[in-house]
Amino acid sequence: MFVFVCASCDTELTVPLSQVSLPPHARQSYGNGVQLPVLMEPGTFAVDPDPWGGPWRMWDEIDPGEAEARGIYAPVYALSDSAPGASVIAPGDIRGTRLMPEKRGGACCGLDGADGPNLACVTCGLPVATRIDDCSLWQAVRLSSDAVYRFLLDGVDAAPLSWKELTEKGESTPPFEPIATWGGRLGSSHYWSWSPQWEAAAGQALAHLLVASEGQPVKVPDGLTTDVFQRALDAMLPAGPPKRRAVLAGPGRPAPDAAVDILLVPVHPQTGQTWTPASPAASAYPVPLPLGVWLWLTSPQPNFPVPASGGIPQDVLRDDPLPPRPNYLFRADRGSFQHTLVRLPAVRSPWLREILANLTQYTSTGLF
Repeated sequence: MFVFVCASCDTELTVPLSQVSLPPHARQSYGNGVQLPVLMEPGTFAVDPDPWGGPWRMWDEIDPGEAEARGIYAPVYALSDSAPGASVIAPGDIRGTRLMPEKRGGACCGLDGADGPNLACVTCGLPVATRIDDCSLWQAVRLSSDAVYRFLLDGVDAAPLSWKELTEKGESTPPFEPIATWGGRLGSSHYWSWSPQWEAAAGQALAHLLVASEGQPVKVPDGLTTDVFQRALDAMLPAGPPKRRAVLAGPGRPAPDAAVDILLVPVHPQTGQTWTPASPAASAYPVPLPLGVWLWLTSPQPNFPVPASGGIPQDVLRDDPLPPRPNYLFRADRGSFQHTLVRLPAVRSPWLREILANLTQYTSTGLF
């Protein structure tokens, strides 16, 4: 496990933390006036390889060679010019800091980090981190890579779980959930929605599916996988019989055959590594999915339980009445889709550039 300390005075700034991979929804902005929960699990941190927050540079101020050196292969509105490599933690895991009220940013319900680091070391006053807890943003603290460093406790880090151990734990992510909102006329409320985590994961995976399609029609597995991906694939790819086939593959699943073109596979939540098949399907394009989403797609729970109420004991779950369902078709997260696609070299292809140019149209038709 690691502890982060101030680079100026060596004050400890966090509890002991274990490293995990950055969730796909880390940069997601969801809905309007929505109360999103904490991004990171307590006791964990993830490193964001990309810059985040201001200062910003508009696309026409950036040389294409510089953009490609940063791993961006298609135009975006603007690029962050902050230091890359921030470590993202849960707000409850920060220690030894004080809030800088003058760095509130442009938030309406909390802190959005728009003015840069808003947490300072209590010992020396160095700005060391940015707390984010505004509405429609996942709550997190981002430790600035140029203001903190980490050291390994006892010189030993715990080994990551094996794929077998992870799948046996079976911690899948439900595809829909109640979303809390900030005070309307009747105070805070909620509504049932497709999971923001699923929408972000689908945005990331959809970008990979398009690249894997090579511009040809794609068929994904029936069921929930179809609900999540097929409508967008059919709208963005040429009409006609499917020429490329995608299947769910991963630990504990039957080995895919050599005729499969695309594999929907899990990402290890600790290491960030994508599951890799053995031959004969080793040449298929792997499309990454968060493990919790992948587990639900491979082992769906059609009537998953909800907490009991009334006279039933607190630790008993019941499935009557069935939980409410969203009243609209699934939509991938546009920001996650765009963030992923512009960082895939294949986006240089004219047909993928055209898809990026038509994002507003796709959004208006309910794909995002």
